[in-house]
Amino acid sequence: MRHVLTSFLALHWAIVFALLALICIDGNRGVAAALGVLGATIEGTRFVDLDNVIVVAPLATALLVVAVLFFWAFVETLVNDASSQGVDSVARIAFISASGVLSLIVIGGAAQGINGLFMVVAVQLAALLASYVAMLAERRSVAAVAPADDEIRAAAHGMAKAAAHNSLLSLISGRTGSNPRGGR
Repeated sequence: MRHVLTSFLALHWAIVFALLALICIDGNRGVAAALGVLGATIEGTRFVDLDNVIVVAPLATALLVVAVLFFWAFVETLVNDASSQGVDSVARIAFISASGVLSLIVIGGAAQGINGLFMVVAVQLAALLASYVAMLAERRSVAAVAPADDEIRAAAHGMAKAAAHNSLLSLISGRTGSNPRGGR
């Protein structure tokens, strides 16, 4: 069983962070436009110009790294099956990185005096948390179904071992058992 919701959410967040990085890199708009896409209004800053390369480059790089991590989680959902732990570890790293980048945006925005940034980032963090919880719920629902398959395989394996054992005992004792022809 594939992780449909997990793959959709991972692709969604990869696109969101990649678009934010692309908007941030754009020479005409910069960080102010990226924060505007998130919903923050920028009236004036205290210390640093938001279109300066010292601000744009690290933020765009961090956003691209998060986008790549979410894309990696998306690829993991396509490549691996439901019993693999690779999706969980990559998704966890992606969500932690995204939360860290958004937290740094809040800290930097507060230092610059950007109004309304806290609520915007809080909504994004809540959306990330809801996505992570949905991924965990899907993972646990798939894991709840997986032991039934393992139990069936274990029972079939036990039955095959018992049949092989009975056949071997029949051959050793010289009895033909269920063989109707009487031969070996």
